[in-house]
Amino acid sequence: MTVLRLARSELKRMTGGLLPKLTILALTMVPLLYGAVYLYANWDPYGNLDQIDAALVVEDTGASSSDGTELRAGDKVADSLLEAHLFNWQSVATAEAADQGVSSGKYAFALKIPADFSANLVSPGSFDSASQAMLNVTTNDANNYLLSTIVDKLTTAVHNTVAKDVGEETANQLLTGFGTIHSQMVKAGDGAGQLADGIATLRDGTVTLHQGTTELSSGAGELYAGQLKLRDGANQLNAGAGQLSSGLAQLKDKTASLPASAQALADGASQVAAGNAQLNTKVQDVVTQLEAADQGLRTRLIATNSRLVDSKVITQEQADQILADFDKTASTGPVADAKAKIQKDAAQIQQLADGSAAVSAGAAQLAGATPALKDAIVQASGGADQLSAGSATLAAGQQSALDGAGRLSDGAVKLDDGAGQLEAGAGTAADGSRTLADEIAKGAGQVPNPDDSQKSSLSKVIADPVSVSNVSQAKANSYGAGLAPFFLTLALWIGIFMLVQAMRPITQRALASNAPAWKIAVGGWLPFLAVSVVQASLLTLVVDLALGLNPAHPVLMWLFMLAAAMAFSAIIQGVVALLGSPGKLVVLILLVLQLVSSGGTFPWQTTPTPLHVVHEVLPMGYVVTGMRHLIYGADLSMIVPTLLGLLGYTLLGAAMSTLAVRKHKFWTLKTLKPEIAV
Repeated sequence: MTVLRLARSELKRMTGGLLPKLTILALTMVPLLYGAVYLYANWDPYGNLDQIDAALVVEDTGASSSDGTELRAGDKVADSLLEAHLFNWQSVATAEAADQGVSSGKYAFALKIPADFSANLVSPGSFDSASQAMLNVTTNDANNYLLSTIVDKLTTAVHNTVAKDVGEETANQLLTGFGTIHSQMVKAGDGAGQLADGIATLRDGTVTLHQGTTELSSGAGELYAGQLKLRDGANQLNAGAGQLSSGLAQLKDKTASLPASAQALADGASQVAAGNAQLNTKVQDVVTQLEAADQGLRTRLIATNSRLVDSKVITQEQADQILADFDKTASTGPVADAKAKIQKDAAQIQQLADGSAAVSAGAAQLAGATPALKDAIVQASGGADQLSAGSATLAAGQQSALDGAGRLSDGAVKLDDGAGQLEAGAGTAADGSRTLADEIAKGAGQVPNPDDSQKSSLSKVIADPVSVSNVSQAKANSYGAGLAPFFLTLALWIGIFMLVQAMRPITQRALASNAPAWKIAVGGWLPFLAVSVVQASLLTLVVDLALGLNPAHPVLMWLFMLAAAMAFSAIIQGVVALLGSPGKLVVLILLVLQLVSSGGTFPWQTTPTPLHVVHEVLPMGYVVTGMRHLIYGADLSMIVPTLLGLLGYTLLGAAMSTLAVRKHKFWTLKTLKPEIAV
């Protein structure tokens, strides 16, 4: 009995009727149902996040930055989120309503921008009130656990974007502050230079001061000598003051009757002024009456002419001529001369009246002042007496002044010494101030003074100092493509595992033959291989064409899937053949162990240490890795070692199957009536 005959016999048995055919067809579809359907459902979940309702609450009231710019960061963040349309954002009025919606499941989560969001963003401009801006997120794992992770990434991205923008603005202001410090230090350097110049001038002034104090010291000596002469002069003044006192006493006696005489003169002048005033009043009345008469006559002439014109006695031209002749006669004839002489005399009389009034006033003032003059002479006489007494006192005080001049001379000498010390100190201060000016100027040169272009570049670097350049050597095109290596491998194992539910690892007929054990083992495995090859081919075809996996190496991926089917079918068939019904449980346990150790989702290095051994021993982890390299287009150098490893697993399965044949060649009661059959 050949191997192919054994395999064909088992395949014929499995397809001998409609129901067996349907069973084989269903088993063939198991990997497709598990792998392809799962990948279809999860092919691009991130692309459909806009179907998830999320609450967006914007309570930000805005703020003004230090330069007066209005910042409404909350509205900006909200607009960017709505524009991106990553989620189906629903604007909610209050945070309480949003939290209630998350709790009830109306919203998957809530993003809340508080009222002080913008204010806290601009707060770094003040060292006293800097605060972090908060984005409040409410999630509920009862809605979906993985959604919380997605939301964390979203809020992290929003945080990074806002922090970068605001950090760039803050850094720009900081760099602007450096420029301000630079300019102020330049001004300070200029001021320090001016101070140094001023102190140098002060030093020159102290030299002059020292020279002046030297002269003062010399002058104080001369003052002492002059004070001696002043004392002698005071004695002479005392003698002269006595003579002045005696003379003023005689003058006081001579002017005793002067007030009465001045009063008599004032009375006479007053009478003359009164008479002249009366005369002036009468003359002025005559001038006024003469002028009034002249005007009245002219008015009557005009009225008469008007009546004559109205009566047609004369014409208007004649009336105008009569008036013109009257005006000419009044202004040039004897009447005009008489009027002029009267007005001239009236003016002279007015001057006489004014002059006599002034004389009367002056006489009155003289009369009023004479008693004061008399009193002043009396006071002067008394003052002369006092002057005489004071000069005597002055003469006595000059001796004290002479002593003070001596002390002044001594003080001037000390002042000259102090001025010398001040001169030396001013020299030291001048040198120090010049050093200060030079150092400030040097320090101003070390303070950054960036221009607008430099500030823009530096602020971007400060706000975002680390930039990541991603070079993807191999990249999955979608979330489904990222899961495909794991779920295709897993689906293939599950599909082959389901075959043992309907297919016999080893036929009883083959065991009863005289065929070698290895032929019986291979003959029992080939039907598994044939169906698993169909499973792998169908799964690869659907995933590539229907789901659009687009692997980098489609043919190599298909051949690799066939190699994996070969290894998986050999192991599963060998385990079940060797252990019987308990072997199915062992295959299931192997499936669970490979689920958690193959690194299909998270890297296998993140699993507990005991599972690292499982990853190294069992085949699924190697298949997942190989599938990734073939689908994403990574380095293929590891494919050949992996294929050799799969061949080794195939040989291991064949060895277990051969061992099972040898074991089952000897029938026992358990063979005829097993304790358990699954």
